[in-house]
Amino acid sequence: MADQPRAPELIEAVWEFLSTEVLPTLDDHRLKFRTLVAMNALGIARRELESNGPDLTDEELRELARLIRAGDVPPATHAKLKAHVAAKLRISNPGYLEKYE
Repeated sequence: MADQPRAPELIEAVWEFLSTEVLPTLDDHRLKFRTLVAMNALGIARRELESNGPDLTDEELRELARLIRAGDVPPATHAKLKAHVAAKLRISNPGYLEKYE
């Protein structure tokens, strides 16, 4: 049995604290902005922990880049890169991806 709370629960607790107890009390626009940035970072961390990671490894991306530069584009490269970018957007900005799916 793992120790509790685990990382996702800690992230959620901090996000909830910031959104319900800190953010509503802020009158300073700079502090409000910085709190929203922190909440966004927590959301990214939570989604990253929940994800399986991007479809392509760094090495696979380097190899694809080398092949593309050499003019030897493997079949289905466009689909692979599109899936890779979509996986990254699901972590960093899922709302942006939803606009285009």
